[in-house]
Amino acid sequence: MAASRTCLLSGTQRLSSFFYSPPFRTAATATSGALQPLPLLNRKRSLSVLLHSSSTIRCAQETLSTKDPVGASSILRRPNVVEILEERGLLESVTSDSLRSACSDATLPPLRVYCGFDPTAESLHIGNLLGIIVLSWFLRCGHKAVALIGGATGRVGDPSGKSLERPELDAGTLDRNTAGISNIVRRILSGAAAGGDGDSFVILNNYNWWKDVRLLDFLREVGRFARVGTMMSKESVRKRLESEQGMSYTEFTYQLLQGYDFLYLFEKEGVSVQIGGSDQWGNITAGTDLIRRILQADGAYGLTFPLLLKSDGTKFGKSEDGAVWLSPSMLSAYKFYQYFFSVPDADVIRFLKILTFLSMEEISELERGMQVPGHVPNTAQRRLAEEVTRFVHGQEGLDEALKATEALRPGAETRLDWKTIEGIAEDVPSCSLPYDQVLNISLVDLSVSTGLLDSKSAARRLLKQGGLYLNNSRVDSESKKIEVEDIVDGRILLLSAGKKNKMGMLMLTDCLLDKFPRNHLH
Repeated sequence: MAASRTCLLSGTQRLSSFFYSPPFRTAATATSGALQPLPLLNRKRSLSVLLHSSSTIRCAQETLSTKDPVGASSILRRPNVVEILEERGLLESVTSDSLRSACSDATLPPLRVYCGFDPTAESLHIGNLLGIIVLSWFLRCGHKAVALIGGATGRVGDPSGKSLERPELDAGTLDRNTAGISNIVRRILSGAAAGGDGDSFVILNNYNWWKDVRLLDFLREVGRFARVGTMMSKESVRKRLESEQGMSYTEFTYQLLQGYDFLYLFEKEGVSVQIGGSDQWGNITAGTDLIRRILQADGAYGLTFPLLLKSDGTKFGKSEDGAVWLSPSMLSAYKFYQYFFSVPDADVIRFLKILTFLSMEEISELERGMQVPGHVPNTAQRRLAEEVTRFVHGQEGLDEALKATEALRPGAETRLDWKTIEGIAEDVPSCSLPYDQVLNISLVDLSVSTGLLDSKSAARRLLKQGGLYLNNSRVDSESKKIEVEDIVDGRILLLSAGKKNKMGMLMLTDCLLDKFPRNHLH
């Protein structure tokens, strides 16, 4: 039977105000004096354009055919992504509980969901990964994803969670950053969307619509709908206003810019859900408010997820060397893997729920295994590192990380070769010595001259304790000297002090000694 359902607009709402846009002057018509409607808010369209599809907004009114002879009990349902996120600890807040039913009713078209990424660096980092993971969960549940690169908003800088204004970036840097981030998002989401249809996700740049917007037009068409009191009550604004540094007008307007992005995507691309970290709540609700005020439409949702924190409340995603980047050109898959492998027991189960797509049953089994006597340490950490590395760097990146990890493990039986070591040469402390200064030198002396150990006595003591390794083989003799056969492919040696204190040393005949500082190795 045919069932009629009305969404967003009732038949009594003022459609005239929904479709009408006051005129404004464009750059192209400024000389002629002709006035044109603001292109981003042109509402002179037929009602049918509002029907929800992959390229238009959710419906004004639609009729669905259903063969349900009984009632709602047999309505098709898709996996409820909101409930999945909630169960895994990936849900902080939603603007409306109606999103729960909207995302699971398979008789409705799939939702289009977006997450924004400002190009403040050439790569995304671990803190940005949660946004990609949540987008991936929407993809897995049959919805569509939009990754929005902030080519325009990146010129302003989001004040959320920041105590100081972001440094200004020039156009060339923004373009490079935009390209780098786009490549990362495309690579990861392509893997997440494998097996889906070709248009399951798209990457957009908000500079493409902001570059044509004029200030006076924006103030008249959008600014007059923004309430200053509401803007000032946002936590990101309030904290900055209370600080000694204060807040610039540029930063203050950021929430309006991001809010307008949501309005544009809602109207032009059929995007009805914006996701972001919990610090984005004010920016997201600025968008839903603009949609309600300007378009007089409901059906726009916001969803936030918690920030990625350790059990002690500090941010997760910083290493001794800085941010944990998602680009292999800024952080190798090996180091990325090692970072997750070193997660403490107190965090590993929660991170398995948040950062992987393993079933909750499998994660519970790993958790139970940690309590069993004789449990192999780091079993859960190894699984976490494998799953996250595969998601970010692909199977090839994971294979490289595992190969390097095994090759660099003291006592490992993996045959060392130059190709394996070259791939991780930048990831382990290293120095260079002329070939003739290494051949026939005692291992004890070499351990000191390279900076691996502080003194010969420390080297002898470690050797007696069984903690000094040459090319992953434990050395037991204090008289051991470096022979030709010890130099891997005639080019490199690996020295290890204990299980973690490792050095890779390149053998180049025309190279001068370049010692690393004491205690630099790890």
